Amino acid sequence: MSKKDAKKDSVKKVVLAYSGGLDTSIILKWLQDEYKAEVITFTADLGQGEEVEPARQKALAMGIKPENIFVLDIKEEFVRDFVFPMFRANTVYEGEYLLGTSIARPLIAKKQIEIANQMGADAVSHGATGKGNDQVRFELGYLALKPDITVIAPWREWELNSREKLLAYAKEHEIEIAQKHVDENGNPKISPYSMDANLLHISYEGLLLEDPNAEPEEGMWLWTNSPQNAPDEPEYITISYKEGDPIAINGEAMSPATILETLNQYGNKHGIGRVDIVENRYVGMKARGCYETPGGTIMLKAHRAIESICLDREAAHLKDELMPRYAKLIYQGYWWSPERQMLQAAIDATQKFVEGDVKLKLYKGNVMIVGRTSPMSLFSVAHSTFEEDEVYNQSDAEGFIKLNALRMMIAGDVHNKR
Repeated sequence: MSKKDAKKDSVKKVVLAYSGGLDTSIILKWLQDEYKAEVITFTADLGQGEEVEPARQKALAMGIKPENIFVLDIKEEFVRDFVFPMFRANTVYEGEYLLGTSIARPLIAKKQIEIANQMGADAVSHGATGKGNDQVRFELGYLALKPDITVIAPWREWELNSREKLLAYAKEHEIEIAQKHVDENGNPKISPYSMDANLLHISYEGLLLEDPNAEPEEGMWLWTNSPQNAPDEPEYITISYKEGDPIAINGEAMSPATILETLNQYGNKHGIGRVDIVENRYVGMKARGCYETPGGTIMLKAHRAIESICLDREAAHLKDELMPRYAKLIYQGYWWSPERQMLQAAIDATQKFVEGDVKLKLYKGNVMIVGRTSPMSLFSVAHSTFEEDEVYNQSDAEGFIKLNALRMMIAGDVHNKR
């Protein structure tokens, strides 16, 4: 018996990350036919802006038992336990990407493993392709949380390697096809973009964007106003922080998910958070992606502003040095790794006294800091004033400069003698 056949024989029950869309609906049927396995579906509501309950009805229509269907609202957990910790580090990958897709994958993996444990499943499955980063992010999470779990990645096993083949398979097996995938004659219709969305962001990749020199068409952007069409008057908001996390907007206390939802509304209105980047994928290729991260963009700017008056200089600088490594770990799927947890502990230790209010002005794609205040502020007017003061002896700087210059002065003497 081949290794592949042995794997199929060993799997009796599998938890599938299931959106109810074309790909995962086909995967559901394929698992039933190829693995002869009992399928459990897990649909995550991460604030993607689409109704998730229809996935339950689709799963029922495909023969899934009601007790094997999980549709979970995990928005609060997503923001509180994943997005907020990431933003405490001011995390940006390769200078621009706020990791909206990357940060959702470890939570989905966690929930699949929790369901597998609850339901006695011996396998998990996902719909990520063998060409992208998500397969790595999902599977590193699965294996970190349950090392003996069997992982089924259909895109690495089947021969359905095109949209046309997927649609033909769906037609053959009478799988419901969303109207967006076919034209008026029932023929396959290629979507111009591959999209992923959650409460933090929406992404666009593929086809029209595969030419990195082609400007995205305005109609592509689904969340944000075009900056030039945003309101002609700026809008002021105040974000309040406690231990490095936002806790209120304009004085109104909110839950983590509501904080992000509200900031998204402000960002969408004012055309904030669009980026167009070419990133280096973990699997080795470059990929062009466009992203809208409206609330996250505001939150990043505000967090750096409150840190600027609350953090010690060297702690702030060390955080900035650690951040690219931390961002790379999240991008590459190492959320559950010891090194990410170690860095998180160090980052969180700096946030104990990061609290106060940040006032921002939002205007036509821009986020401008116009004020910050904190009861834990390290900003001392008495020391930094340009006016006369009684606490700082300016002549002390002479000795400080000479001590710092000493090694260069000695080297200069030696070198100048040659």
